[in-house]
Amino acid sequence: MNTAAALPVLNLLAESEGGNHESLNPYLTGGAALFILALLLFVTTRFNRDR
Repeated sequence: MNTAAALPVLNLLAESEGGNHESLNPYLTGGAALFILALLLFVTTRFNRDR
């Protein structure tokens, strides 16, 4: 399938979905990402003993 044939299909899919999922809370997602990154930073600095 070439790109020109796929565009109408993608357009229909984009219009029918509506965007964001209702169950995803942006504050919870951002907080979880911040926690995971802070945990990775902590683990990295604890195991990096050569400095």
